[in-house]
Amino acid sequence: MSDPLAAQPYSDPPYRSQTFNGMTVEGFSRAAMQTYWRIPQLKLGFDCGGHPWEFMNTPNWFISHTHMDHLLALPAYVCRRRMMKMSPPTIFLPAQSVHLVEKLFDVYKHLDHGRLPCQLVGVQPGEEYVLSREIVVTAVETFHSIRSVGYIVWERRKRLKPELQKLPQEQIRQLAVSGQEVSVEVRFPRAAYLGDSTIQGLDANPAMFEADILIMEMSFVAKRHRGDKLRRYGHVHLDDVVERREKFRNGVVIASHFSTRCPDREIKRIVTKRLPDMLAGKLVLWF
Repeated sequence: MSDPLAAQPYSDPPYRSQTFNGMTVEGFSRAAMQTYWRIPQLKLGFDCGGHPWEFMNTPNWFISHTHMDHLLALPAYVCRRRMMKMSPPTIFLPAQSVHLVEKLFDVYKHLDHGRLPCQLVGVQPGEEYVLSREIVVTAVETFHSIRSVGYIVWERRKRLKPELQKLPQEQIRQLAVSGQEVSVEVRFPRAAYLGDSTIQGLDANPAMFEADILIMEMSFVAKRHRGDKLRRYGHVHLDDVVERREKFRNGVVIASHFSTRCPDREIKRIVTKRLPDMLAGKLVLWF
């Protein structure tokens, strides 16, 4: 029997795919158009402004905010999983937006005459959500023109407490059998997603600078796009990145969500002039 997910529709939203240190990032982001990302190995995605057919088997989606270019395809994604008899997905989104998305789904139910089964989870900055024994996601505060959040994906492991590491294995086993805790949890930021935000979204969450993979917006790069409007609308400028170039200790920094006012060629020219080392080779311009 053929796999229904293998069937390609004639027209599918475009996306780029690239692997970094064993994790694959897939997605596309352009300001005012569409934004959607996923990391298959972590079984999660970020934002749903578009939704390629292949992304349907990803069960957990983390929405940063409810601007249309980040949310528009969400009903279609939920509907497709129902049609393919897949389990209802879990959608994480800012808590203040849950009742509005429920209303949106109610409208689509009447239009489509079909159910949209999913679990909507309202998130608050500082809360964490357990996806598996190894993977935990933390919601963090970001700064956009409407209520927004970013996300940090942690891998957690158990390690022997430092003070017990020189003890014989048998003694450690006896301590564990007696009920004493012999291990401590250690966390590593595997991925971070800024969403739409001013640079203060990074400054307020230092772990984002440490994540193996950082997906961030850099909507504006040209000098003509600087000014008060940039801050008011809640976006990052290339200047912000240049000023913090020493802070990025990530394995890779994916810059995206570029303004449609700037063609790709101009973006690349400006960025490589201002950052000729591309953050020591870490910076990827995601066109």
